[in-house]
Amino acid sequence: MTEYTTVSIPKDLADRVDDTIEGTSFQSTSDLVRFLLRSIVIQHQKEGELTEAEFEEITEQLRGLGYLE
Repeated sequence: MTEYTTVSIPKDLADRVDDTIEGTSFQSTSDLVRFLLRSIVIQHQKEGELTEAEFEEITEQLRGLGYLE
């Protein structure tokens, strides 16, 4: 059985994510966050350590999705 932990984000961000995922295959904010984190971890494992440029690219993608301000 998979164990879970909780990650907190501000309510206004959660509302923006809900708007963003409307009409997509993501059923919830948690689905999207799991997808994004899994993608980042897989990329990191494939390539080794993230370069500063890769980190900045991920940061910009997360900012574009509303996860970072």
